[in-house]
Amino acid sequence: MSNAKDAVRKVLDQVKADKRTSLTAPEGKLVCDAYGIPVPKEGVAKSGAEAARIATGMGFPVVMKIVSPDILHKTEAGGVVVGVKTAADVEKNYDTILANARKYKADAKIEGVQVQQMLAGGTEVIVGSITDGSFGKLVAFGLGGVLVEILKDITFRLAPATKEDALSMLDGIQAHDMLKGVRGGDPVNREALAGIIVKVSQLVSDFPEIVELDLNPVFATKKDAIAADVRIVVDFDYKPREKPRPTEEIVKAMNRIMQPKAVAVIGASAEDGKIGNSVMKNLINGGYKGEILPIHPKASEILGYKAYKSVKDVPGVIDVAVFAIPAKFVAAALTECGEKKIPGAVLIPSGFAEAGHPELQAEIVEVGKKYDVRLMGPNIYGFYYTPANLCATFCTAYDVKGHAALSSQSGGIGMAIIGFSRSAKMGVSAIVGLGNKSDIDEDDLLAFFEQDPNTNLIAQHCEDLKDGRAFAEAAKRVSKKKPVVVLKAGRTSAGAKAASSHTGALAGNDKIYEDVFKQSGVIRARSLRQLLEFARGVPVLPTPKGENILIITGAGGSGVLLSDSVVDNGLQLMAMPPDLDAAFRKFIPPFGAAGNPVDITGGEPPITYVNTVKLGLSDERIHALILGYWHTIVTPPMVFARNMVEVKKEMEAKGFVKPMVASLAGDVEVEEAAEYLYMHGIPAYAYSTELPVEVLGAKYKWARGAGLL
Repeated sequence: MSNAKDAVRKVLDQVKADKRTSLTAPEGKLVCDAYGIPVPKEGVAKSGAEAARIATGMGFPVVMKIVSPDILHKTEAGGVVVGVKTAADVEKNYDTILANARKYKADAKIEGVQVQQMLAGGTEVIVGSITDGSFGKLVAFGLGGVLVEILKDITFRLAPATKEDALSMLDGIQAHDMLKGVRGGDPVNREALAGIIVKVSQLVSDFPEIVELDLNPVFATKKDAIAADVRIVVDFDYKPREKPRPTEEIVKAMNRIMQPKAVAVIGASAEDGKIGNSVMKNLINGGYKGEILPIHPKASEILGYKAYKSVKDVPGVIDVAVFAIPAKFVAAALTECGEKKIPGAVLIPSGFAEAGHPELQAEIVEVGKKYDVRLMGPNIYGFYYTPANLCATFCTAYDVKGHAALSSQSGGIGMAIIGFSRSAKMGVSAIVGLGNKSDIDEDDLLAFFEQDPNTNLIAQHCEDLKDGRAFAEAAKRVSKKKPVVVLKAGRTSAGAKAASSHTGALAGNDKIYEDVFKQSGVIRARSLRQLLEFARGVPVLPTPKGENILIITGAGGSGVLLSDSVVDNGLQLMAMPPDLDAAFRKFIPPFGAAGNPVDITGGEPPITYVNTVKLGLSDERIHALILGYWHTIVTPPMVFARNMVEVKKEMEAKGFVKPMVASLAGDVEVEEAAEYLYMHGIPAYAYSTELPVEVLGAKYKWARGAGLL
């Protein structure tokens, strides 16, 4: 590859020497040739015979153009002929073009005639690359021509892209069926197109100064794919983002912050209503067993704990300092933390970049870098780590332990997480506020939770990703082991404006987030409720062994809506084999609908649900069950719920473990039944045919991304 790189470097050096920001067409061709990106073959002929020889070598039809520095408007001069089909015609046209040129401008300097391969037919597509502030180099693919501008039907991946990434891009546009050949048209050569995408992604990764690249159109045919036009824009001042810290280094600091043996509270207070008082009380009432060290300029003790003037006066080691002092005093106190070699600072105070004081934030970032203190925040509620009974926050003490770790960029969303977790008895391992993300961000949390034995799912709310590439690389690694759920706020331009006014970070093009999340195995939540429901439900469900989903319902109406939800969530209803259909029919009244959904009808006793669900669990061809319950006098809600839990246990004992979710339609008693089912491993929802299927869909997304299906 070094020869290829040398060839491109030579071209770029020339562009730089000329102080240009873009490449000429011939320079673009040289770059493409170096990286094996197919462009039309061309050659310059000095005679009719030579032109015929070049044309025969590249294959007909060809385009012929006059080559002269004195003739700018070639067509006007009669210097262009398209669609030349034979060697004889090439020779004849050579003479005509020369004669026309002389007639147009008698003294024109003529260097010959360019013979160029003519591209015809096929599907026009676009392959390109852009440079994003958060994600860096991205490769893009879409349909060429006007469509891409009007429909914005384009898909992105991080560069460099693998061949699998490239092939997934061909299916990632809405018009992907066009590539398969429509109405008797030929399908495109997928390998050839994927090859171009991979090469473009490698080129822009090798040369960061290429900030934009467009191959538009690329003519994709059954035989090959060739770029008709190349546009390359450069910026020699572009600096890629620094590499993130090594994972081991992140984990070492995060372990001390999240599981500290000693916590200092800077700005601790004995006065009710002060943030420094709430933090102290939460640490004490939350049951934290480590050392609590109040820091206060005057007090000798606070809430029964010995107080110190400065962290530097504390005799032992301190793992983390929680700040509850006004913004303007933070830098000085942080410097003392640095001198004391405290690895982490939790910065609750607001009044930094989000409040129009970026200089105060820049100052603390500098201090953090100088002393290698990791900063959480500023402008946050703090954090909870339940395995250590640690409530380093001013919100409320929290004690519902579980295995979901959640983070949010916003305090309001953090409180919603606390309330939902308590109400749904979900339990968490951690809740972390990230606020302005002056330093610690989502990828630091991913690195910590990846190796935290107390966490089995990570759910994150964010308005922006400071370093999208670092996040994507961490998520790709972590999501293979544990589900990563992300709620990206600012999906719409209105949401993006609100986010920028609040956090000082504009939400990027949402399509980029969508595609990079997919590439990284992230489960994307579309709403706050979904983020919370996924965090609760995904770990409850066993991993499915295949894609065949069966609906068993007591209400035809629920069956139809559940079927819609299956399709909406990228799942597939199993095609019912005749023998299985016959087996189900044995349990259903003659007017019930067999097939999938299996409609057992409303008047059935509990035993019908039991028999059909047992059959669904025991047949190896079925991989997941969706239950639609209808409240009737014959089968009351709690009777249904207890029966389903019994059947589930009985079948598990025989080795049949499958994900099951339930939708319950009925009067208020279905709420208690749904809760009972959920507590026993069947995510169940009263009054919703969407939520249970969304949770199942999220489990499938994760399993597919982690390569478990």
